[in-house]
Amino acid sequence: MINVRAKICGIRSESDVRAVVAADADAAGFISGTTHFSEDEVDVERARRLSGLMPSSIERVLVTHLTDSGAVLRLADRIDVDCIQLHGLVSLQTVREVRRSAAGRRVIRAVHVTGPEAVGDAERAAPNCDGIVLDSRSANRLGGTGRTHDWSISASIVDRFAGSTFPVMLAGGLNPRNLTAAIDAVRPAWVDVNSGVDDSCGDKDPSNCVDFVRAAHGAGSPIAVPARLR
Repeated sequence: MINVRAKICGIRSESDVRAVVAADADAAGFISGTTHFSEDEVDVERARRLSGLMPSSIERVLVTHLTDSGAVLRLADRIDVDCIQLHGLVSLQTVREVRRSAAGRRVIRAVHVTGPEAVGDAERAAPNCDGIVLDSRSANRLGGTGRTHDWSISASIVDRFAGSTFPVMLAGGLNPRNLTAAIDAVRPAWVDVNSGVDDSCGDKDPSNCVDFVRAAHGAGSPIAVPARLR
């Protein structure tokens, strides 16, 4: 039985870094370069400084909306991350270009689950990237909505890759209270949380982070996945 791995996204302060490290998360996401609203966006210098505080045991992930491959790659270099998560409305050509020049970094593509068409979107994205993250979206947000989506659609996507080593991550409205149900319904290889572990000020709550990661690591997944995203 392989444990589901946990990423905590929206890291914006040293206290957030400490909470992620103490929770023993598998990956941490830094949101930089956005086209839609995110209260957790950090500029390149802050992202680089916070990324440098992460221990090598935690995957450092750039989460960006940028649609130009050159701009994405330059940002990843400046922040010094291990993985690039393309979370914007990017073309397959951009995904291919980023992956081709990613210098060993894994490239993860977001698929927004707004309806059954997401199944086809995921199938088209998979040959061009190293993993996908299934997320909710709204009119003005490409992530961080705090809303769940139709998990039955996400489960269908996971089923499409059953028996492969292609990792599928579930995001969108997850928190320590609904995570077990989400994992049971979808069976993802990874789970991704942002606002679901925040306190009332929008900072990462250490207890919530611990509870989320423990719930993920305590759940079994039948999917064989790499030990790390990279």
